[in-house]
Amino acid sequence: MTYIVTLTPDQVTDNEDDWLVSERFTKGLPTGLDTSDTGTRLAFLVCDSRARSANNGRHGLTDHGRFITWMGSVQRINTVGPVDRSITIEPMRRCPKPVPLDGTDGILASLPSTHRAHVERALSGSAGHFGMTTWQALREALLRRHPELARYIDWLLAHLNPLVFNVEDAADRAWQEQKDAAQTLTRVTDFPHSALSAWGRPSSRDEPYLAGLIPDPVENSLIDHDVWAGLGGEAPLFDDWRQRGDVRCDIHVLEDSTGRRLEVVNVNATPVESRLGTDMIYYHHPTHSFILVQYKRLESRHKEYRVNKQLLDQMDRLEQVSQLSSTPARSHEWRLSPDACFLKFAHWRNGAASSTELAQGMYIPLSYARVLLEDDCTLGPRGGRIFSYERAASYLVGSEFAELVKLGRVGTVGTSVEQLRDFGLQRAREGYSVMLGFETSDETPRERAVRTRSRSAKNRPKVNSYSPPTSQQP
Repeated sequence: MTYIVTLTPDQVTDNEDDWLVSERFTKGLPTGLDTSDTGTRLAFLVCDSRARSANNGRHGLTDHGRFITWMGSVQRINTVGPVDRSITIEPMRRCPKPVPLDGTDGILASLPSTHRAHVERALSGSAGHFGMTTWQALREALLRRHPELARYIDWLLAHLNPLVFNVEDAADRAWQEQKDAAQTLTRVTDFPHSALSAWGRPSSRDEPYLAGLIPDPVENSLIDHDVWAGLGGEAPLFDDWRQRGDVRCDIHVLEDSTGRRLEVVNVNATPVESRLGTDMIYYHHPTHSFILVQYKRLESRHKEYRVNKQLLDQMDRLEQVSQLSSTPARSHEWRLSPDACFLKFAHWRNGAASSTELAQGMYIPLSYARVLLEDDCTLGPRGGRIFSYERAASYLVGSEFAELVKLGRVGTVGTSVEQLRDFGLQRAREGYSVMLGFETSDETPRERAVRTRSRSAKNRPKVNSYSPPTSQQP
């Protein structure tokens, strides 16, 4: 189904500031409306200004009529009661300008009569929908008169129809892990998950996940013009990596209106068939601390990982990271343990997961992995060692891990940006796909903790999402 939600100008005004931040809107459906999970699952928010309002001018709606002002993806159909339903529209994007439905220049006038009747029926109440053939006619009419909407529709459909990864293919496995690492970075930093999830396969199997990122359609032209002003005239910290001949590097930036900024860097240096797996590295610049997560895939049938010499060698190398840490000297430098490296033993369900869904798995600190390897609980029937859910009862799940990182309870102490850069390149050259997040802000440790513990979406700052241009080589 393709949904239409009709609102008054006052309702749009009351909600719009929240939509710009939360990217989410839940709307009740009329009782008895078919909620079959079919069709595009796109949603169009229509502002009905036929009854003139003092607020119409704010939205550029100086004329009477109905206008498409927002569009989004229906990610969930919720059960409210025995018969009542609602839809959750997420993510949402505001149209670059209101799209008129009525009048000689309106979209409805260009639709065949049958499809126009279907759209009118969907518009007759507070919420309605229509089928695929009407959607195809509406899409053709929209893009004929408003071609700028193509990138909005493509971006939203990519969220609704994530690609199915082939777990037997080395490139798909690598992209699947890097996608999970990218989504983990948005969770530990509280940036929108949607910014890094609309994706299509890159042209080359050896390219990083970010090479296939479908860009956020909002304000692309403004970003192209003002990007350097937003960066204070400075290139991204890892911009020079994009000019190297020995690595492939892609960068995407998330920046909110308070100045808090996440530079996401995706780099590799080897052909995909010879890669060792994926590393996620997150560096919090205000506290000079980073954590590393190395991905390991659980065997799909029994959800087990059989320990081999390669894993043991990799654990030895990861333990050297602890040598980069200093002794805590201030309260915010205290950590629950000296562990800065974690193993994520992950498994993926068959088929396409949600575009923002994390892989299920266990986060195990390196020191705890060592303890498990000395404990009979991981001893297999033939004498080998096995990691699994049943054998590692004290693992962390994704939400627990993210909370510890957000609060600064895990990670290195006193590590420099230079050490981070050297370490990130080293990991790529050793054969790993690296997804690196570099966060900067003016937050104090206390302000960071207050933001992390706040569950309210109100008063959250607006976020810009963009791929910065490569600077000119000196």
